[in-house]
Amino acid sequence: MSFLYPKVFYMMLIPLVLLIVLLLTSKNSMEKYFSKDLLDKLSVGGKALDKNTRNGLLFFTLILFIVALGRPVINQKEQDIKQKLIPIVIALDVSTSMMATDIYPNRISLAKEKLKQIIELSQNTTIGVLLFAKDSFVLSPVTEDFISLNYIVKNLETDLNFPNGSNIFATLDATNYMLEDFNVKNLIILSDGGNSDDYKEEIAYAQDKNIAVYTIGVATKNGAVIPNKQGGYLTNKDGNIVTVTLNESIKKLSLQTNGGYVDFSLDNSDVKAILNRINTQSQKEELSVQKFKTYTELFYYPLALGLFFFLLALSSLPTRIFKKNIAVFFLVGLYCVPSKVDADIFNFQTIQKANQLYSEKKYNEAITEYRKLPATAQSLYNLGDALYKDKKYQESIDTYKKVVTEDAELERKKLHNIGNSYVKLNELQKAKEFYEKSLKIKEDKETRENLDIVNKELEKQQNKNQENQENKDNKNNEEQKENQKNQENQNKQDKDKKDKEKNKQEDKQQQDKEKKENKKEQQKQEEKLEENKNSKDEKSQSKQSQDNVKKEEISQMEERKWMEQLEKQTTPILLRKANTQKESQTDETKPW
Repeated sequence: MSFLYPKVFYMMLIPLVLLIVLLLTSKNSMEKYFSKDLLDKLSVGGKALDKNTRNGLLFFTLILFIVALGRPVINQKEQDIKQKLIPIVIALDVSTSMMATDIYPNRISLAKEKLKQIIELSQNTTIGVLLFAKDSFVLSPVTEDFISLNYIVKNLETDLNFPNGSNIFATLDATNYMLEDFNVKNLIILSDGGNSDDYKEEIAYAQDKNIAVYTIGVATKNGAVIPNKQGGYLTNKDGNIVTVTLNESIKKLSLQTNGGYVDFSLDNSDVKAILNRINTQSQKEELSVQKFKTYTELFYYPLALGLFFFLLALSSLPTRIFKKNIAVFFLVGLYCVPSKVDADIFNFQTIQKANQLYSEKKYNEAITEYRKLPATAQSLYNLGDALYKDKKYQESIDTYKKVVTEDAELERKKLHNIGNSYVKLNELQKAKEFYEKSLKIKEDKETRENLDIVNKELEKQQNKNQENQENKDNKNNEEQKENQKNQENQNKQDKDKKDKEKNKQEDKQQQDKEKKENKKEQQKQEEKLEENKNSKDEKSQSKQSQDNVKKEEISQMEERKWMEQLEKQTTPILLRKANTQKESQTDETKPW
């Protein structure tokens, strides 16, 4: 048996000595005025615990409490959890040629999307990100914090004025620097192939430094022109418009460095192919070791006995009964203490396994392990996180709502996560409610940003509903006007019909010639009515077309306004230029 906190005994030594002195030196206030024999004759004895017995019980209680504070344990063991990950550096080509539009909207947009997919689909990896053109820039060092990495990539502005060129050697040099503490070195390049026809020097460097280069070709073989900021297209020094295509020379760099090459796809199959190859042929690096202690707690025993004797000391039990039955009381105290205290009540192994599965993104298995744990605030919170990661948003909400805690930080996080879950379910009003509750506990930047986005989206939906209602009202008004016009035409036709019948009765006795003239006149009137009707229909259609064009212009203005507001929220990202042994030899008069 050992104690987790042995220093408690030294700290409590002084209070213990002081208690002993007080117990030995304290006297009854009546002893100052009467002798002990006289007090014995005056007092009624045997009705309750005497002073010495009560003091002895308190002293023994203090000893037991001190032992309990020392945390006695048995079967103490220490276990190591080793975390093994594959290191990867992702290099994003930001040279001018990546603005070509052979891929909609351009190559750099697709490359950025592929970067997000790699981060999302990576498992058991640690990732760093580079940007390269003529020089290389470190966007993020190698990290396991994919939440922060996703935020950085999301706020990345790729329309910065990077120098012309695609210095692949500088990218390899920066990768070697970022992964200098690792035996395994993997580089994923997202590029249109650069501007070199011969990568012999880069291949030799990668082979010497054991860097496996994997490339996703982000361009087409037909190529495309490059738009400029003036609304035209980039030209060479002779004034001719330049068309840039996929440079397939970069395949040699990938294949001769034990890496791999794949052309881009509109889905994520290209990313999966690259990651599967890396997982197949790369060894995992042991990055960190976490130590966990397991033991069997024994503090329940002295604590329970101490409480028992403390209550006994405060009771009015007669001394005679107490002395005769002290052995019985002791046995009862032992019986009241739990007979077995096992380390399993802390579920160390289950917690360890659940956390390991969660870190490996095996969320469904982690959920199963978390459900085995007692329903504490922390275990329910962890279960809610796993359900959220497994995209079971309604279950995660129900689980988070079961978390009852006095920890303000845990309560804030719980409310924040419930808001995120409601956003995933597209219940924005409820999401807003929980974000506001979280901010009342503590102001948080991420929660505030999420709340602002939800408020703007709600405002956008409200404007859209109002616009739909206005369109509906306008449509109803137009239908009413059309019905009114139809009714007027019908009334007019009825009147004309009556007039015709009257004319027929009056002209019944007239000659056939007059009848023919009346018929001709009637036909002329009908043709005129038809022409008027067609003219009115054309005017109505023209007006409706103008209204539709106006509504479309208003909708486009609202969309542009919304996009401008989103662009203003972008957080600038700091870049650090990486030193390299070889400067770019690119002709900067060329657009790539």
